Amino acid sequence: MCKNHGVSYMGPGKVEVLEIDYPKLALGNRKCEHGVILKIVATNICGSDQHMVRGRTTAEKGLVLGHEITGEVIECGRDVEFIKKGDLVSVPFNIACGRCRNCKSRLTGICLNVNDARPGAAYGYVDMGGWVGGQAEYVMVPYADFNLLKFPDKDQAMEKILDLTMLSDILPTGFHGAVMAGVTAGSIVYIAGAGPVGLACAAGCQLLGAAVVIVGDLNEERLAHARTFGCETINLTSSTPVEEQIAMIVGIPEVDCFVDCVGFEASGHGASAGEEMPAIVLNQAMAITSAGGQIGIPGLYVTEDPGAKDEAAKQGSLKIRFGLGWAKSHSFHTGQTPTMKYHRQLMNAILYDKIDIAKAVNVEVITLQDAPKGYAEFDSGVAKKFVIDPHGMIA
Repeated sequence: MCKNHGVSYMGPGKVEVLEIDYPKLALGNRKCEHGVILKIVATNICGSDQHMVRGRTTAEKGLVLGHEITGEVIECGRDVEFIKKGDLVSVPFNIACGRCRNCKSRLTGICLNVNDARPGAAYGYVDMGGWVGGQAEYVMVPYADFNLLKFPDKDQAMEKILDLTMLSDILPTGFHGAVMAGVTAGSIVYIAGAGPVGLACAAGCQLLGAAVVIVGDLNEERLAHARTFGCETINLTSSTPVEEQIAMIVGIPEVDCFVDCVGFEASGHGASAGEEMPAIVLNQAMAITSAGGQIGIPGLYVTEDPGAKDEAAKQGSLKIRFGLGWAKSHSFHTGQTPTMKYHRQLMNAILYDKIDIAKAVNVEVITLQDAPKGYAEFDSGVAKKFVIDPHGMIA
């Protein structure tokens, strides 16, 4: 039996690479003959993982992290018909059964059958069904025929693996935010957050034909990277209000579309920079989005935030100026990205050189053993997307 090692959450600010169980085609006493075992080719560190590692969720010690998974099939359950041993595949971060009414409506982020606690499940994430994470050497994937995206040419895929590994979450998530914000040809877009999801969203906006993509952040290193592929930027540490900075770029203090790629750990701007203000991005969205505009919110908001400063925020209750959004007839779109709605089309965009997502998010490849160091660097705000190479197959 092969050994397996995985990146485990061991308490606030601490992750370790530990020996973990080799995966079985089962979840507890529940058999998963519809599943496969993957040898992981690439698995990425995500900002959502960082929320747990910072202690900002109810995640328990020992949780094996990781929901951005690309791998090679090495074992198939007896009920798997169309995925074969040896296939190189992308794994949507949200687990879906393919049978419930939501899955049949392409709402795979809120599958009704894969999590006893609530709609929707994911690998290696708190309150998301107990599925083992994929920052490891091997992982089990259920409902393989429905969930997995097979790359048509294995050799071609390995040549573009640093781009294709983004299909499991970050690229569809950023793209979904853009689509839900109504981005189309000629749009003027503001993206809150220049982390990897924000940068992926910016690349997605460009793919959709946006005329101007403006990215706002407190981190100048990340903003500088956004400028390398054609984004306008706003440094939120400036004392100049965001509306005025937008007017300096496009002539008026508003945008057509707004995408929140920050979520609940947002910080204040200007004189309040560094002070946690979890509702600031949502309120800013309503202030600068034009009347009738759409607001996409792929940024994570939680039902429980133990690290919040006030009791309301600890229960996920934020102070937002909703009346302004109502008065301006804004549309708000939230929730997990239904990855399968986009991943095949985005795969084609990568394979036919329509998007260079690895460059946009500034990929750095690390070993599995270096994952704790990668988490620490990512938490410091470096302008990088860390891709873990557990078996040395990328290098």
